[in-house]
Amino acid sequence: MANNSGFSLNSLVEILKASAEPTRLRLLVLLSSGDLTVSDLTEILGQSQPRISRHLKLLAEAGLIERYQEGAWAWFRLRRDGESATLTRKIIESASGADAVITRDQARLAQVRVGRAQKASEYFSQNAEGWDQLRKLHVAEEKVEAALRAMVGTRPVNAFLDLGTGTGRLLQLFEGIYRTATGVDASREMLSVARANLEKAGLAKATIRLGDIFNLPLESESYDLVSIHQVLHFLENPELALAEAARMLRPGGRLVVVDFAPHGLDSLRSEHHHARLGFSHQQMSDWLEEIGLDLVEVKDLTPQTAGEALTVTLWLARDRRIEIAAESAPALTATSRRS
Repeated sequence: MANNSGFSLNSLVEILKASAEPTRLRLLVLLSSGDLTVSDLTEILGQSQPRISRHLKLLAEAGLIERYQEGAWAWFRLRRDGESATLTRKIIESASGADAVITRDQARLAQVRVGRAQKASEYFSQNAEGWDQLRKLHVAEEKVEAALRAMVGTRPVNAFLDLGTGTGRLLQLFEGIYRTATGVDASREMLSVARANLEKAGLAKATIRLGDIFNLPLESESYDLVSIHQVLHFLENPELALAEAARMLRPGGRLVVVDFAPHGLDSLRSEHHHARLGFSHQQMSDWLEEIGLDLVEVKDLTPQTAGEALTVTLWLARDRRIEIAAESAPALTATSRRS
């Protein structure tokens, strides 16, 4: 019997035509290492911006790459899903890493990343003192991360979303369980830090996006796991951010929230711009209930030393729609179980 899967003749020809040009193939190889801007690609390939933009447009029209906007900057990445993405990966893998042109491109890409990392390091150094002071007030990050790992588990997920990604730490922490990941933050400076960290770790399957946590530039029901780590206390209306996070979840998807338990350190309002002084179990449970999520697990990490004053709480919730579907489904008969 003939195999009906795969591409139509015209589609296959278009994909091969789009990639069968030296500059466009070089672009595909470069983008396989992570997201890049037109300026990055212009610098690496030594070609004019209009020419690079034209090649990128052809690759995008053929469905091989994707374009997204981050303020005034346009970023490009390989398309991740669909048969065209699989074929693109095979084409890239067929390009020899020993080729002199590809080797030179990779060396220039490394230089671009070094420059980006230096800028990120400068920003981080300028702000590190304030972060270090706050970090001393609560449970060590190592304990929080260990608790997060235990709560989320090791079951693989298709797509992971980290809201308020900051340095991109959670994208690295959960690297082993997701196929693709997206980190969103409203700060361009923090995105530069996160992007540099991901590049340093060689984490090409995660991408960074500029976005508003109340109005995410992403498709609804696209993620199996969403995290909000130490973000809600900065927001005047954290319940709206939770609702937007819930919008991102596929049926049965999970949301993990990390934040402070209620406390009385009012100085955090003026010194660190905290809008909320922590969240109680009841408050978080009520908010999650209102947006259609069931609270699965709660864990308090209580300070163990005299210098620590803040309890960190982890909440894990699940989208209940899959449970509703299961309840409405007819029970399996003995015959149907065998079929």
